[in-house]
Amino acid sequence: MNLCVIPARGGSKRIPRKNIKNFCGKPIIAWSIQQAIASKCFDKIIVSTDDVEISDLAKSYGADVPFMRSKILSDDYIGTVPVISHAVRWQIENCQKPQYVCCIYATAPFIKSKDLKYGLKILKKFKP
Repeated sequence: MNLCVIPARGGSKRIPRKNIKNFCGKPIIAWSIQQAIASKCFDKIIVSTDDVEISDLAKSYGADVPFMRSKILSDDYIGTVPVISHAVRWQIENCQKPQYVCCIYATAPFIKSKDLKYGLKILKKFKP
């Protein structure tokens, strides 16, 4: 089982609401979700968020939002690793253990599905 986690906190200070701001005709997070889906690399695409509007938008573009992120994991100083770790632990406890995990940032509109496929191919080739 391959898991994609897209962290998307609602409380950005520098660019308020950046994860759902319009970028070339759609919310910026939509680009990451759509390319993750198009890659066909993932059995599940989870958006980890603390924001209802981001959650609803992510679901409308085809991502899962199986939990709302806690305030502890949503402050200004939390790093990406604890957020991804939380999502992976949630997945293990509630569904199944992923074999591969990929983090795609919500603000990565130039990511391409072909690059995700290539990255997975390399990862599988060099798996110990």
